[in-house]
Amino acid sequence: MFIHVVKSKIHRVKVTGADLNYIGSITIDEDLLDAANIVEGEKVQIVNNNNGERLETYAIPGPRGSGEITLNGAAARKVAPGDILILITYGMMTKEEALKFKPSLVFPNKDNLLK
Repeated sequence: MFIHVVKSKIHRVKVTGADLNYIGSITIDEDLLDAANIVEGEKVQIVNNNNGERLETYAIPGPRGSGEITLNGAAARKVAPGDILILITYGMMTKEEALKFKPSLVFPNKDNLLK
């Protein structure tokens, strides 16, 4: 049997943009993607600390060192610039693998940059 386990977490990033007219996804500074071990196109759960919204979309890379966190498409209606988010990805593994697995946890600064 496989279980879902937290694979990656980017804790408390600030929304920098919301683009309703983009095709969809969340744009994330590529430095943050690398640090969190998230790949382009990977499903991301988004938790909005400001309004309680939870949604899922997929990651696309933003410019390195930009601190960009932009919700695109319909997801743009669920956030406002300045909202604080937690971004989570999950992996499927056996219980035995999960007991040994260590997720990638990233805690950016107030500008969404690595410390």
